[in-house]
Amino acid sequence: MPDFLYGTAWKEDRTQALTELALRMGFRAIDTANQRRHYFESGVGQGLAAAYRAGVVTRADLFLQTKFTSQHGQDHRLPYDPAADLSTQVAQSLASSLEHLGADYVDSYVLHGPTSGYGWTDDDAEVWAAMAKERDAGRTRFLGVSNVSLRHLEQMAAASAEAPAFVQNRCFARLGWDRDVRSFCMARKIAYQGFSLLTANPEVLRHPLVTRLAARLTATPAQVVFRFARAVGMLPLTGTSNAEHMKQDLASRDLALSADEVRAIESLAG
Repeated sequence: MPDFLYGTAWKEDRTQALTELALRMGFRAIDTANQRRHYFESGVGQGLAAAYRAGVVTRADLFLQTKFTSQHGQDHRLPYDPAADLSTQVAQSLASSLEHLGADYVDSYVLHGPTSGYGWTDDDAEVWAAMAKERDAGRTRFLGVSNVSLRHLEQMAAASAEAPAFVQNRCFARLGWDRDVRSFCMARKIAYQGFSLLTANPEVLRHPLVTRLAARLTATPAQVVFRFARAVGMLPLTGTSNAEHMKQDLASRDLALSADEVRAIESLAG
């Protein structure tokens, strides 16, 4: 399992260069999606190919994660036939992703979000079953879900759906760092991926506790947040486009926070 994800959303024509740069800086896990509205997945593949050619990494060194995005999350540039049934759309989307990424398989295939904010629907169940078929065929190693509530996860479990290996959510300190979902995941050995840890929490980066810890550790507030995230069992995601920040983010692995300090950061929920 990876310990840090590099996220490729919203990079557009810089996607190739930034993906290659992230690999050169030391990232070994890449997160993308077959959703042209917010991602340029083929640019990720071009960055991977450049890193392979340069001898920076091999495919075996990497954890590649992509997503199936339903029509309501897409623009007109669909990676599947919109008239096809959902199972066919899942298969077409993943086949397209593998072509974009120059890969025979991905390590994680994630449902980008349920079709309803209110619960797990029959459409979600159909998509999830189709994703499991892709896994069984060897085109992905693991399955995940993103942008889910505790209700979604509980309803998945109640419907006897296979548990995901990963849950990926935007993580707000003011909402307890998604504590309820993290607790659900921890109890079931599901790996929790947290994104927008910095952009969703600017007040935390300015908080006296965090700035004091950063000063003590000769670190940045962002590094403290990433170290905290790992301490509470999150797999953090960063999407920085700055090479120095990439190095700093990865170096946060080496910071030491006490249990009391971790609890104090976790209690910053407003």
